[in-house]
Amino acid sequence: MAKIAFLVAAEGIERVELTEPWKAVQEAGHEPVLLSPKTGEVQTFNHLTAAEKAKVDQAVGDASVDDFAALVLPGGVANPDALRTDEKAVAFVKEFVESGKPVAAICHAPWTLIEADAVRGKRLTSWPSLQTDLRNAGAEWVDEPVVADGNLITSRKPDDLEAFNKTLLEALS
Repeated sequence: MAKIAFLVAAEGIERVELTEPWKAVQEAGHEPVLLSPKTGEVQTFNHLTAAEKAKVDQAVGDASVDDFAALVLPGGVANPDALRTDEKAVAFVKEFVESGKPVAAICHAPWTLIEADAVRGKRLTSWPSLQTDLRNAGAEWVDEPVVADGNLITSRKPDDLEAFNKTLLEALS
């Protein structure tokens, strides 16, 4: 059993992009751990409508990449936009990418990968509105359900979660 880090901001997390990979990781026998810039609770959303809250297990500033086998970055528009302004979160993502361990980002989450300077020369997908940002950061953007390039796994949207989860779990085996 491996620990899998899920990193989110305090709010704006697309609920299914957190809960579905979390469930897949648990069902595969791994331990998901919720990280955020601050402890307490985070607010998930169903698009723009507030959904349930989730308890943070650990502040990202207190977390070590060495303790985790993979990193999952859920999307939602506000979540990665807030996360990419947090120095400790960005540093954690950058270190995780550099470790060679799997990093899986869905929807708008590649914004945090851009901020961590982790996309240059990589082939990625995302929510379509990020394609210019990804290209400007040196990535090749493609419109596919899931893309794996090195240790980066990316998907476009909640409809791609089945492929996203399958690719994440394959990277863990």
